Amino acid sequence: MYLVAIAWLYVVVLMALAEGVSDHGSWLGAAVTLTFYGLLPLGVALYLIGTPARRAARQRQSVANVDAAPDGGDHAAAAAVAAKREEP
Repeated sequence: MYLVAIAWLYVVVLMALAEGVSDHGSWLGAAVTLTFYGLLPLGVALYLIGTPARRAARQRQSVANVDAAPDGGDHAAAAAVAAKREEP
């Protein structure tokens, strides 16, 4: 997955560089090309591709929370029934 992302960025950086040094191009156009043709679509694609991994991590976290102590602490839970209070 990351190999494709690196290759895509390589191509886009070369395109932006070619536009920046061209007689008919500008560095502003190169920055726009880099942003809107490279970084933005790549960010969206990597976010969408990473969705199943994030979902699995969230599910693992919820399973780990269920196995934890009922009161959420690291120590043992207190007695469920309070001790009987005696009047003096």
